Amino acid sequence: MNIFIFLIMLLVLVLVHEFGHFFTAKRFGIRVDEFGFGFPPKLFSIKKGETEYSFNLLPLGGFVKIFGENPDEENMNGPDAGKSFVNKSKWKQAIVLFAGVFANFLLAWFLFSFGFMSGLPTSVDSTRKDYVFSDVHLVVVSVMPDSPAELAGLKSGDKIVSIKSGELSTIYISPETVRSFVAANPDKEIEISYIRGKNENPISTKMTPVQDVEGGRPIIGITMDQIGIAKLPILKAFSEGMKLTLSITKSTALGLYRLILDGVRGKGSFASITGPVGMVGIVGDAYQFGLVYLLSFAALISINLAIINLLPFPALDGGRLFFLLIEKIKGSRINPKVTNTANMIGFGVLILLMLVVTYHDVVKLF
Repeated sequence: MNIFIFLIMLLVLVLVHEFGHFFTAKRFGIRVDEFGFGFPPKLFSIKKGETEYSFNLLPLGGFVKIFGENPDEENMNGPDAGKSFVNKSKWKQAIVLFAGVFANFLLAWFLFSFGFMSGLPTSVDSTRKDYVFSDVHLVVVSVMPDSPAELAGLKSGDKIVSIKSGELSTIYISPETVRSFVAANPDKEIEISYIRGKNENPISTKMTPVQDVEGGRPIIGITMDQIGIAKLPILKAFSEGMKLTLSITKSTALGLYRLILDGVRGKGSFASITGPVGMVGIVGDAYQFGLVYLLSFAALISINLAIINLLPFPALDGGRLFFLLIEKIKGSRINPKVTNTANMIGFGVLILLMLVVTYHDVVKLF
């Protein structure tokens, strides 16, 4: 079930991206040879106008074949050269290339806005004071590997409802009271009750705090936040959805920048990267918490897909935009053999990187 949901999500996200390219290419009079749903082998296709709409066996997204995207003699000088991508003005080419990324940002905005209209899980402390929250809980945001919390079975998304040690307990549950309670009971077994997913019956587990190596204080190895359901009217939902989209875009771009910088410095690690196999598990966790969680996660992936595609790397939209910028500066086209070869090599590197990330995903399971 998790794999099926992940494939549907991936199909939608990639098709939205490709539709951005398709729509703008059509608007500028560029010939689109094929719009593919999924990847070959082909099951069947429908021809409408100049475009073939193919339905393929592998539901891993989709693709658009734009005439002249990879320059050759036919699309540069052939009978249909006027409908070729490569012969359009630079600004039109740039819009077509950027349109896929823009479509992913629009999708993320819509999904977050829909979430706010339906009731989006939101941090109580980091949002505007005029929000009205319901179903406020202390939620486990992350769990440290090999920590007392992980060994006791706590997972991100669990809602803590009580904490006690012997006869001692705390009534008001917040990040501060939990940290204070753990600090006041070093080396003593504590019992935490929590709610997981849609199950309303509390689950209890026991653990003993350990000393934090850096701070020297007792910890159980979790980060927490007060999360409530924020439900907004339509106009406000779209306004806040845009703000959330921009905020997450900024933080995601900074995170990717730091990841690349660490890689250049030789400090990079695949431990912080999640590939397709790991994503299936995350999708399953999001689905357990409800549709809004799943759609919010899809919005996050849509933003990630957009930012990665903007990287100035061959075969990505950002790489093609970079070549376009070079052509604009030098006032002439780059040799088509150079761009086509660079894009082919770039595509091969991306496939290799994906295989390595997938391998590390599988290793993490054991």
